[in-house]
Amino acid sequence: MEDQPLSCFLVLLIKLFFLCLGFFSKPFSAATYGDDGPFYDSSAYTECKPQPEGPLYNGGILKDYTPNYNATEIGLETTGIYSPALVLQNLTHRTKYCFSVWVKISGADSTLIRATLSTEHKAYNCIGSVVSKSGCWSFLKGGFVLDSPSNLSILFFQNADAREVDISIASASLQPFTDQQWRMNQEYKIHNERKRAVTLHVSDAQGNKLQGASIRVEQSSRDFPLGSAIAKTIIGNLPYQNWFVKRFNAAVFENELKWYATEPKRGKTNYTYADQMLEFVRANQIIVRGHNIFWEDPIYTPAWVRNLTKEELRSAVESRIQSLMNKYRGEFIHWDVSNEMLHFDFYEQRLGRNATLHFFQIAHQSDPLATLFMNDFNVVETCADVNSTVDEYISRLRELQRGGARMAGIGLEGHFTVPNIPLMRAVLDKLATLGLPIWLTEIDISKAIEKQTQAIYLEEVMREGFSHHSVTGIMLWTALHSNGCYQMCLTDNDLNNLPVGDVVDKLLTEWQTGELEGQTDEHGSYSFYGFLGEYKVYARYGDKSANATFSVSRGDETKHFSIQL
Repeated sequence: MEDQPLSCFLVLLIKLFFLCLGFFSKPFSAATYGDDGPFYDSSAYTECKPQPEGPLYNGGILKDYTPNYNATEIGLETTGIYSPALVLQNLTHRTKYCFSVWVKISGADSTLIRATLSTEHKAYNCIGSVVSKSGCWSFLKGGFVLDSPSNLSILFFQNADAREVDISIASASLQPFTDQQWRMNQEYKIHNERKRAVTLHVSDAQGNKLQGASIRVEQSSRDFPLGSAIAKTIIGNLPYQNWFVKRFNAAVFENELKWYATEPKRGKTNYTYADQMLEFVRANQIIVRGHNIFWEDPIYTPAWVRNLTKEELRSAVESRIQSLMNKYRGEFIHWDVSNEMLHFDFYEQRLGRNATLHFFQIAHQSDPLATLFMNDFNVVETCADVNSTVDEYISRLRELQRGGARMAGIGLEGHFTVPNIPLMRAVLDKLATLGLPIWLTEIDISKAIEKQTQAIYLEEVMREGFSHHSVTGIMLWTALHSNGCYQMCLTDNDLNNLPVGDVVDKLLTEWQTGELEGQTDEHGSYSFYGFLGEYKVYARYGDKSANATFSVSRGDETKHFSIQL
């Protein structure tokens, strides 16, 4: 969450406004709301509606609240003609506040509207955003966590550009969650989305149920992909390889597949490092993402490519796709096709707006079983980046789909400084409405953050991803080099855990079914809840024993498995 100190003048205006509140309306206090918060409401909407839906949580602490004052009247700088504001009293420190509202504008066809929170101490310049349209209502969902308690805060709305627009809001909701309530909701989601009830039935050769049979169950592999970036430094490094295999079931090559790495000189392709890394992941049954075919940032485009004519460039990109995709057909579960296209547009500037669409089409033809991804940063990290708001991401994805692209995956990089967890969840909720798998593809916490705090932030982000029903994989951006990592290393160079490494190990243990032992009941059954994945079971009754393997896949019904002794 980005913030900045308020000017003394603004602080004074807020305090004066507090004294004059009786003229407008009574502010609402979080302190008056009950401590038993509800289950989190993951509702979200991407369509613009003729009428707004009702408020989530029945408004939460904004129940029956009617905003009737203009932000400009209380001295808050805005770019609109009319900017509604909500006055909030007694917000608490560390509480997770989930905010939603329906927004409509007039004076422009559409514009980006940001929700901003100002307290006595700071201004949080984006706690949620939506591209609002004239004549219909758009859903804005976000949230915030305060650095310190606030006696008086003002939540107001601004258009992100200089155009003058009128802003109307309806069905505003603000729901507080304590840390305990938030964790409870996460654990509830994990239990329902990542685990399943299992019943093992033990009988003899005649089909008689065996009461008192000894049972031991071990999970041998996890369904949920949780992995990390690796680099060529892992080649031949047996201690690093063993460390990696012990923890992760998924990988992504940090740089070794990028065009500048595989073809630094025109016509001279070299896949040596990528091939050796692929041998490692194959040998250890690790799935691997393909990153990336093209990178729209010209800085990371091969120098020789930047100097080509339009026709030469067209030929070069065709050659790149064919070379890469034909060589590795069927090897990579995903491809990031045109990396960071929301922020950069090198190929589209040179080849036209349909260049990216063409990349997706050719990639699908070359490897039809690979899932093709958009991949970008500052989608879940913040809503202050106008290039990569959740609505901009959705708009571009739908544009490619309308053009015929086989778009099947949502890639969110996740390079965080200070995570805004309620906002992250709100963005995931909105992306989930698309019905596509969501991967957190490059998770790390800025190296500017102190190491113990870095670990706290990483755990928050990983828990949020793992507990969200739409997230189907998490990748950490922690490839180890002799001089460290991009932003965040899990270990030192001797593979001793740093604080973030301890967090990862703790969560890996927590998110896997530990070894279970017990006996069958009077029905010859033994039941448990287990994380999705592969299992081994060992059964013994008297002098007879058997072992077997079974899978626990996603499903609402109890998984039944029979063992005969």
